[in-house]
Amino acid sequence: MSSTPPHWLGDVESKPAPEPLNRVQALVNTVELPEGPDRLADPDDARPWLVATGLLGPESDLRPDDLALVRGVREGLRAMLVHNSGGPAPTPSAFAPLRDVATDSTARADIDERGEILLTATGDSVPARMIELLLIIRDAQRDGSWARLKACGNDECQWAFYDRSRNHGGTWCEMSSCGNKLKNREFRARKRSGKSG
Repeated sequence: MSSTPPHWLGDVESKPAPEPLNRVQALVNTVELPEGPDRLADPDDARPWLVATGLLGPESDLRPDDLALVRGVREGLRAMLVHNSGGPAPTPSAFAPLRDVATDSTARADIDERGEILLTATGDSVPARMIELLLIIRDAQRDGSWARLKACGNDECQWAFYDRSRNHGGTWCEMSSCGNKLKNREFRARKRSGKSG
């Protein structure tokens, strides 16, 4: 098994978030919706990526429950990014995995040689390391960059992207790709309901 994750669509983002917020973006973009490949579906595929992104210690076990937690956190984060794009607020069930991480994980404070306060996870397991994502989000919410991390409004896409536009109105997809999928889906729904449009 290779320690380097295989190439994935999300490995090269055209609208990347700045570090370390790009770790949140990378997690959200581990699945191609609605029914595309999921990098976190199989432990053998997920493990190298989780280690490379710091969400699992190299010597730690990866349990099925760990993958379920990561996928739940991913979807909770996606719901938050949809909300950042003007979509509905996340539901309590979307927040549940994030709250589990907040409740069950701990961070250790340290001071670097420049006097900067550092907060890091206290363990190497997936549940322990997930706290680092919450710390990244907290910092991004404070500096204003969190509002720029968004997800495509098309529920068949919801790819995470970083909005660098001046008016904060950027979108991920172009009408020629994602927008056409959305229009076709709406057309099929109208046709099924007997409406013309």
